[in-house]
Amino acid sequence: MPRKDFFNKILATPKDWKDQLMGSSQNGDEEKNTRIKFGTFQGVFTPTLLTILGVIMFIRAPWVVGNAGVLGAIGIISLATAITFFTALSMSSIVTNIRIKAGGAFSIISQSLGIEAGGAIGIPLYIAQALAVAMYVFGFREGWQWIYPDHPSIVIDLLTFLLIFIIANISTDFAFKIQYLILAIIALSLISMGLGFINNPINTDIQLFGNYEGSIENNFSGSNFWIVFAVYFPAVTGIMAGANMSGDLKEPRNSIPMGTLVAVGLSYVIYIGIVVLAAFLATPKELLENYNILIDKSFFAPLVVAGLLGATFSSALSSLVGAPRILQALGQNHILVYNEKLAKTDDRGEPKFSFYFTCIVILFSLLMRDLNAIAPILTMFFLITYAMINMVVLIEQGLGQISFRPTLKVPMIIPLLGAIGCFFVMFIINSTVGLIAICLVVAMYVYLTQRINLDNREGDTRSGMFNSLAEWSAKVVSRLPEANERSWQPNLLVPAQDVNDIVRSYRTIYNLARPKGSVKILGFLTGKTGVKMKKRLPDLCAYFREQNISANSAVIECKDYQASVLNSIQSLKASFFTPNVLFLSLTEFREDDGNVAILLQKSKEYGFGSYLFVPYRKVGLGLEKTINLWIDLRTVNRELKYKVEHFNLSLLTAYLLQRNWHAKLKIFGILNSNEENLEQEKIWAAKYMNRLMILARMIHKAEIIFVKDDYEKEIEELHYADLNIFSLKSGEIDMDKIRQQSEIFETSLLYTLDSGSENALA
Repeated sequence: MPRKDFFNKILATPKDWKDQLMGSSQNGDEEKNTRIKFGTFQGVFTPTLLTILGVIMFIRAPWVVGNAGVLGAIGIISLATAITFFTALSMSSIVTNIRIKAGGAFSIISQSLGIEAGGAIGIPLYIAQALAVAMYVFGFREGWQWIYPDHPSIVIDLLTFLLIFIIANISTDFAFKIQYLILAIIALSLISMGLGFINNPINTDIQLFGNYEGSIENNFSGSNFWIVFAVYFPAVTGIMAGANMSGDLKEPRNSIPMGTLVAVGLSYVIYIGIVVLAAFLATPKELLENYNILIDKSFFAPLVVAGLLGATFSSALSSLVGAPRILQALGQNHILVYNEKLAKTDDRGEPKFSFYFTCIVILFSLLMRDLNAIAPILTMFFLITYAMINMVVLIEQGLGQISFRPTLKVPMIIPLLGAIGCFFVMFIINSTVGLIAICLVVAMYVYLTQRINLDNREGDTRSGMFNSLAEWSAKVVSRLPEANERSWQPNLLVPAQDVNDIVRSYRTIYNLARPKGSVKILGFLTGKTGVKMKKRLPDLCAYFREQNISANSAVIECKDYQASVLNSIQSLKASFFTPNVLFLSLTEFREDDGNVAILLQKSKEYGFGSYLFVPYRKVGLGLEKTINLWIDLRTVNRELKYKVEHFNLSLLTAYLLQRNWHAKLKIFGILNSNEENLEQEKIWAAKYMNRLMILARMIHKAEIIFVKDDYEKEIEELHYADLNIFSLKSGEIDMDKIRQQSEIFETSLLYTLDSGSENALA
């Protein structure tokens, strides 16, 4: 969409639903009639413009011209403004796509990347916004002492802050109206500078490109383009001043884009005008040596001083009004402590507790007297916020989801350049401080994700982002050769006719699925258990997910359990993330044994491996510290090369459980008791098992013991285990024997049946 059509486009929103999407309904609560809502000019344009037109404009713009020349200065200002303008475009785009709430950047980032990311940005942003008030107060004091050098610094700071506090405490509306006066003073100061030609001759020694001689502070020992750029860049920041008022705007979807973009554009024109003006008012040497040259060369110097003081005062006032709104939003989302108090507003919608708390923070920072040590990191926090806003738009556009349809669409190159520019400027200004700031934000994000259970009821785009990534991965995998043997992990399909079927086997399923497996539970309703199952299965899946195991469930109404399970197995083969192991649990109902045997047999035919868990009623899984794996060596192929015959799944399972339990593993090799030369068989078996352990990379994982095939007669002499694992062969499933073995061993048993796609030697 052409940029010139943007404002007409967003203002064409039908009135009958525009008020619902914007204005008071965005806060999710019924607003009180006494609450004042602000429009574009008062709520966004004025505070944004006044925050951008700060003290640097008055004292550093001439110095930039003296170093870089006219064209060099225009290049520096254009590049710096381009970065913030790209960010403003990105912010405008995302604002026209969402119902932005209180907190500005915090709300934007939270609704896209999650409440944790929003909090990780919002907390440092609040700190930077609050401490910026103190920085602006110090700047105001320096300007004041230029007029009255004998006035004590601490008194000026405290009285200035007291005046700002009184104005902001009366009401935000009053503070914004005061800014009209400041805006008028700054406008008059600009006019006074422009009329400087009346009192001063026009300079004809104009340099288009400067020599970058440096500054007074470094005795003019030299500089370069990027050093000058880094010094001047903070002058173009401040684009979030209007967005911070998002919760107090009548129509934030219109006001934030319009007010911010116009403010950035107008400030750019003013900066370029000052560059040209400075070049014609003073010589390059004067521009380098005298930071107050615009005051000295102006038509009426006191008016320019008033503009300089007004610029710092208005910036402090805007920051004091905006910072509590960020803190309020953090409280509304339960990110901090005393959240209810932080989120509370008075009858006029003013976040008074957050306001007073912010004032206390500012007062302490004023008493510190020197914030130069932390000033760079505050700039970094602002730049990280800008970068994240660009990243949000970049991600949203890259996902291509239908929910992302902003009224203002920007090319992907805009947020890309904006993000790159922000990170670039961070490392140009101070790479060390930039890294520290990034580490602090990352640490905050980790803390919020690990230590606090944040509830983002409205959701965000993270699930869509990872879903798109999964879809892309699926497309890539579909074009690659199959590698099921190397990529095998247990993805369990668990059918159940009763919730207790899952509860009884919960620990076993959990241990088999972690850490990288998954669980899909299918509840089959064949009787009156439907209501209970529909309620409990999601809870059971939640328990798995709390243990970082992917788990999902579905309820299927059916008349024939066996047929329904088989149909489900066949249907799931069409999905990409297909389960590969059927998990069955043997219950006390012997009449179900026939179904179990058929499901085990059929699952192999359909390409699924199978687990049959036989819980021992008295001890369950016991201490989960010892495992016995039984391997029948009587029918194995003695030429062990690339794959074993029928116990791949049992080997893999034994290794998995041994690792998860940190258990002791014993492997029992079953030999033929009728063999005439049993000692020779043991020698062969030892060589076979040793080679098997090497190829299966389990040589240090297990103790190997050989027994005769009539070992059940001497079961009491064998080693006890919490779980015994056996392999089944297709066509040799004896349910009566399986039930008898559980009683014989007096432990829980796990039977495996290979599908053919597993390979313990891969």
